[in-house]
Amino acid sequence: MKNKIIRITAVLSLIGGITLSTWSSMAGMGLALPMDKIVKTLQPVPVFTLVDDQGVPLVAIDQKNKDKKVTGIFISQSDANKFYEQLQKTNPDIAKKVKIRLVSLGDIYKVAQEYEGKPDGLTFSYVPTVGEVEEAKKIITANGQQYSGGVPLFVARGGKDQGYLTIQENNQVVIPFFFDLAQLQQMLERFKKEKPDLASSVKIEVVLLETIMQTMKESNDDNLSKIVLVPTRESLKAVQASQGNTTNNNNSVPAKNNSPANSLK
Repeated sequence: MKNKIIRITAVLSLIGGITLSTWSSMAGMGLALPMDKIVKTLQPVPVFTLVDDQGVPLVAIDQKNKDKKVTGIFISQSDANKFYEQLQKTNPDIAKKVKIRLVSLGDIYKVAQEYEGKPDGLTFSYVPTVGEVEEAKKIITANGQQYSGGVPLFVARGGKDQGYLTIQENNQVVIPFFFDLAQLQQMLERFKKEKPDLASSVKIEVVLLETIMQTMKESNDDNLSKIVLVPTRESLKAVQASQGNTTNNNNSVPAKNNSPANSLK
């Protein structure tokens, strides 16, 4: 983002609506955003899950609802690796049958919508990065709120009207939401140098990924299309590695050679 223009933009229909406590108040404003717009926002985000050789995901049975099957979607590759390593210790027979697959969040979302409402359907549980959760808790607590689970995203606001910090990308103004707080802080350092008079007004807020996806389903506010989810550097490196990897192994499957939407059905 070094060469992108950073500025504060007052997106009026979103102001006051993208905090943990009040984003949900936007729900029910009208029809949902079209599926293709939601998927377009989610598609660039790499996530990780465990599947067998046929692409069938590793599932757990919900202890409260025995008919509910749950599969984990990891935001961090290292967290997925740790889970796999633990599985090797606790259930080696299952571990040797599965591998970690890199998939798109957009494809996961499409599959989730197909399963939604089906009594024997598959539920996706998004596993946040532990370190980012701890950072999010600090911000949430300082804002007088309480973290109760979910994948935290970090967004900045500032200026007189507390507009959102935006970047200009491909001749469009977009609002970046970061999975990695450190990446947002780096952008803010540059912004504060360019706009020192606004530095003191800038603050960071936390929004849950799950809440954003739900809001997109329940609101047709076109400003939601301005949201850009910024993947972590770790996940982007995993994408690059998978594209250059010609040999499948237990921890990596080249995403370009698979159809996540089909293989996870």
